[in-house]
Amino acid sequence: MSNKPRVVFIGSGEIGLPTLQWLANSSLLHLAGVVTQPDKPVGRSQLLTPPPTKRMAIALNVPILQPLKIRRTEELSLIENLSPDLIVVMAYGQILPKALLEMPSLACLNLHASILPRHRGAAPIQAAILAGDQLTGMTIMYMSAGLDTGDILLTRSVRIGRRETAGSLHDRLAKLGPEALAPALDLILSKEAPRIPQDESQASYAPKLESESGIIDWSRDCWYLDRLVRAMDPWPGAFTLVHAADDTIRKLKVHRALPIHRIAGKPGVVIRFGSRGIVVACGNGALLLLGVQLEGKRRMAATEFARGFALPVGTALGSEGAGN
Repeated sequence: MSNKPRVVFIGSGEIGLPTLQWLANSSLLHLAGVVTQPDKPVGRSQLLTPPPTKRMAIALNVPILQPLKIRRTEELSLIENLSPDLIVVMAYGQILPKALLEMPSLACLNLHASILPRHRGAAPIQAAILAGDQLTGMTIMYMSAGLDTGDILLTRSVRIGRRETAGSLHDRLAKLGPEALAPALDLILSKEAPRIPQDESQASYAPKLESESGIIDWSRDCWYLDRLVRAMDPWPGAFTLVHAADDTIRKLKVHRALPIHRIAGKPGVVIRFGSRGIVVACGNGALLLLGVQLEGKRRMAATEFARGFALPVGTALGSEGAGN
């Protein structure tokens, strides 16, 4: 055991779980510890909940560190006590200081869910769908002080499906993590790993999602709004605003939709009901709403929602409808 390189995994999100499990099972490495975010209150009850990586680390019986701020000297000392030869980072959520990047004797590697330098930042999966990309993937990179700017070791690509959601793509990329990391570590251990500088002229940025990131701008074309619905699924969800019968303005989440390019109307106005759902005009074309969820209610088919909610043809959705 002592002859195996010691690896510390740093991450918090579910996307890193297959990679963490692979590291634990590796016959070439010794998983010395897991660094993750502190437990946080979740839901209406604000129940203190551990990150997914902590739950897995407990099951794996490996040491766990949960620094509030990883930059602090005392926190860095605790990580250094784990004597990492290799650090593997995936979806952690804090900026790592230079002292940590230089700590391992072999490398500090980051798994990023895009083909860098495209979609640097916190939400590359959603950004790829929203941009209409046909390909994305996983990049294994050497960590640097910049935001996802380090040299590339290798990449693995996957095709984005025609009806792909952020949720389904997340799950596929999570499985791709260990498939990409395995050959990368072989190259590291054999001292044959390349360092490929990123082409800065091709860089783009995928900012962190907020609860309002999914708001629907009906002036956009139907193809963009279709991508928005899929990119924001499951969180934060694409949504519009509706004027309820009790004279309140409510959010209406759109979980499933289809673009219709041969229909025209005033953007944001309901122009048709059909056997499949509600048709709302866009800046170009229309969006067929298939699955929706009114704020405070359960998810349902758009046809069921239309039967129980006053939403006649001619109703304006979004900020215009909310102001009526």
